[in-house]
Amino acid sequence: MCGIIGAVAQRDVAPILLEGLKRLEYRGYDSAGMAVIDSHGKLVRERAVGKVKELADLLDAKPLLGKAGIGHTRWATHGKPSEDNAHPMFSHGHIAVVHNGIIENHEELREELLDLDYKFESETDTEIIAHLLHHELKTEGNFIQAVIKTAAQLEGAYALAIINTQNPEELIAVRSGSPLLIGLGIGENFIASDHLALLPVSQKFIYLEEGDVASITRDKIMIYDNKGKVVSRKTKTIDLAHDVAERGQYRHYMLKEIFEQPEAISNTLEGRLGRHGISADIFGAHAQKVFSEIKSIQIAACGTSYHAGLVAKYWLEAVAGIPCQVEVASEWRYRTPVVQPKTLFITLSQSGETADTLAAQKTAKALGYFSTLSICNVPESSLMRGADLSLLMHAGPEIGVASTKAFTSLLVCLWMLTLILAKIHKNIDEATELDLLDQLRKIPKKIEECLKLDAKIHKLAELFDDKKHALFIGRGTQYPIALEGALKLKEISYIHAEGYPGGELKHGPLALLDKDMPVIVLAPQNELIDKLKSNIQEIHSRGAPLIIFTEATSKISSGDHTDILVMPDSDIYLAPILYTIPLQLLAYHVAVLKGTDIDQPRNLAKSVTVE
Repeated sequence: MCGIIGAVAQRDVAPILLEGLKRLEYRGYDSAGMAVIDSHGKLVRERAVGKVKELADLLDAKPLLGKAGIGHTRWATHGKPSEDNAHPMFSHGHIAVVHNGIIENHEELREELLDLDYKFESETDTEIIAHLLHHELKTEGNFIQAVIKTAAQLEGAYALAIINTQNPEELIAVRSGSPLLIGLGIGENFIASDHLALLPVSQKFIYLEEGDVASITRDKIMIYDNKGKVVSRKTKTIDLAHDVAERGQYRHYMLKEIFEQPEAISNTLEGRLGRHGISADIFGAHAQKVFSEIKSIQIAACGTSYHAGLVAKYWLEAVAGIPCQVEVASEWRYRTPVVQPKTLFITLSQSGETADTLAAQKTAKALGYFSTLSICNVPESSLMRGADLSLLMHAGPEIGVASTKAFTSLLVCLWMLTLILAKIHKNIDEATELDLLDQLRKIPKKIEECLKLDAKIHKLAELFDDKKHALFIGRGTQYPIALEGALKLKEISYIHAEGYPGGELKHGPLALLDKDMPVIVLAPQNELIDKLKSNIQEIHSRGAPLIIFTEATSKISSGDHTDILVMPDSDIYLAPILYTIPLQLLAYHVAVLKGTDIDQPRNLAKSVTVE
């Protein structure tokens, strides 16, 4: 959600900023802009509503020339998408600010600034920051101290990048609850909200910590804490090729990432799946001790990660024998939970910067949960750094807003956790453990088999060309996958879709069924197959189009307005991972037919860094 890029160099920085903005497009946005300090020491900027390409066209016609600058992709919160509301925001032609996040006390600050005769040109909370900085600089000769005083007055979660004509060769970065990092170059330095934005120019990064304020020039970096004390932060090297975010042969990032899942899961398993088991040490040096003492688990997550948590609940209780509760992080953080003794608090997130999930983790620590554990796909993310124990997915960068490979990799991580806990708590014998490990090793190949359904699903997608609603049903661990399938379809095709447990059909959804309501059924061969066959008959008799994903051994018979797609045989526990794949493909091909913006669906963001 929103994206920040900044650079100070011996060369014109606009091309660097523009490339960074292109690489931040996946985060979700509705306008883009940049500002530089030109050779005359003046602030100049260009802003455009819509895609970064609109900004690029403006820059082609009127280049911005300068050796220090900042850029931004904005996702509207305060004020509609418009050029006036697009970042960067100026104050008196001397200060430019770009901002991720929300300033919660913006109304109070706006009134104070209006009383001081400041004029506002936008509806944003960001312009308040620029004017507040300008006001503080009147009484504070040192710009970095003016920034620290300004930040102390801001309430909320935010990241800031600032340039100032009085210090034309300096970038200022501020981090408070929203991610921001420094990219190190040779005779040039950079800032960004995501390291992907800087991979063409840097692979060495300093991740700012909560409350940090940084002064960045071409050859010097000074970092201060929120009290103005100089602090030191570690430099991290990320060994990724700068083209990892390219689409290659694929039409969309989402399709590329769907087909990357065998490799992504192989990477998730690499070095962790031993011949005789999985070591608890993959979660941290103290994981074995923590895991041996826990008596229950609480999971908090949002969106797709929440669905993964729901699958894990079935696994953890059935296989590991440990009670587990799963809640949406944005709901859990605002209620008063009863903390059970020896409860492990688990947070799940692709980005590791999801605001509600981070807040849940912080709340859990304050409430005294026994220990915290996070599973995430981004190294050095806030969620990973804040957890007692952690596991990195290793799924690789995921650019499409609708999560695909990160979801299945997260399920694999949760299954590994389940097996570790089952062994520690002596809930499975050695033979069962080895069999389950063998089934896990086969998952990448099984996914390759699922991907071979692509052509059939492509054809099947035509059924949805004139449809506005869809229903997904499953039982057991397939119920959360039905929720996930519905989420994918609504996210990228804008078709209204719902996921339901099969047993709930009679409790409402049957009233909706007719020839215009396709029903997608997840029917692996397991102990619930006969129950699901009864549900299929209920749907068939109402004339709704049926799409059934099942195994050949289930012997579900086809009929009128019924399409059956045969899935590879699967272990009863690992079937949720496999049955996710065709639902991703279905959502993708329907969205292509609908002509939607698949990688950047309207109103959505990859990383939801505000409430």
